[in-house]
Amino acid sequence: MLKRSSSTRLILAGLLVAIGLAFAASESVAGQAADERIVPFTIKVPDAVLADLKARLAHPRFPPPLQDGWTHGTDVTYLKNLVTYWRDKFDWRAQERKLNQFNHFTTTIDGLKIHFIHQKSKNPNAFPLIITHGWPGSFVEFTKVIGPLSDPTAHGGLASDAFDLVIPSIPGYGFSDKPTTPGYDPARVALMESKLMARLGYQRYGAQGGDWGAIINTQLALLDSAHMAGLHLNMCIGGAPDPGAKPTERELARQKQRVVFGAEETGYQAIQGTKPQTLGFGLNDSPVGLAAWIVEKFRTWCDCDGNPETIFTKDELLTNITLYWVTETAASSARLYYESRHPTSPANNKKIEVPTACADFPKEIIAASRSSLEPRYNLVRLTEMPKGGHFAAFEQPELFVKDVREFFRTVRPGGK
Repeated sequence: MLKRSSSTRLILAGLLVAIGLAFAASESVAGQAADERIVPFTIKVPDAVLADLKARLAHPRFPPPLQDGWTHGTDVTYLKNLVTYWRDKFDWRAQERKLNQFNHFTTTIDGLKIHFIHQKSKNPNAFPLIITHGWPGSFVEFTKVIGPLSDPTAHGGLASDAFDLVIPSIPGYGFSDKPTTPGYDPARVALMESKLMARLGYQRYGAQGGDWGAIINTQLALLDSAHMAGLHLNMCIGGAPDPGAKPTERELARQKQRVVFGAEETGYQAIQGTKPQTLGFGLNDSPVGLAAWIVEKFRTWCDCDGNPETIFTKDELLTNITLYWVTETAASSARLYYESRHPTSPANNKKIEVPTACADFPKEIIAASRSSLEPRYNLVRLTEMPKGGHFAAFEQPELFVKDVREFFRTVRPGGK
């Protein structure tokens, strides 16, 4: 056997190291490529989960009412009727089929699987629009507007008003992963959404949101203004109004509503903003408790004269509630309130320069005024809606679609 010289051994060792590094790099690239895949997703809740839900609904324990009505919280009589319908008549599979008519996907961003609807228009010139939900809502809120926005000609609109829609589930909500570490405050969620839009190939897009969606997409406008053409909000949070501004009668009435809301209707914020996990045990274990917690907000925050079923059907209410149940996201969704109170992202108090529109629905829980919004936003449109509340797209889809279309005509390519 020939003896290798020391120089030969060094060369061979170097080659082996180089091959190893190349192999590791190729594995890293392959892993990154797999991590960034856009994967089609179909909603299919296991039969066992639905059977367990039915079993839990079979023997509910309702607290005795102090008095009839909603004064002390969810009305017992109403909830009994809703739970009976949920147990005996509600058909999740039928709702699942309706939801699966839209195009669902998942992708991994910052280590979390993110679920989103990506409903592309048939119009090749459609404008990209990301719509973000809030609590206690979900992507279900937008099912009435997806068709009119993505396929306007089939719904009495102009082809030039078409949108490619991206509707993500916030981390901890719906079919997105639940964060297992703290730090997912609105600014971090906004950063994840900017990565999603970039991954989908959108270099110029619009954003729309209410509730947490308004807060998240305001942050998105701050960190991704180079790519955002316009911001449309239906919960518009301004700063301190100009002390010299004279409020309108509508604004004065809304301010009074806000005072009452702050005094009587913000207990959920305090609980979810401080001890979401403690609350989560009860809501994750009891579907009746979960329904009571969520439906009371739909009733209180909608423009429905105290009866949510004048606006929403039982099936619509229960589809959203069931989504929270089958995904076990009562606790993880509530944590966003805690993260917002204890943010880890750097504060950014700059004025939003992206052109912004506010659709001001009269029963919205936040009172908007031009004098409070203009210091914070590049406000180019403020629409006083004739009716509607907090769940704008779900409550008044026609008004919502009209305002979204009219605003984005002014900022999309080729707009006015």
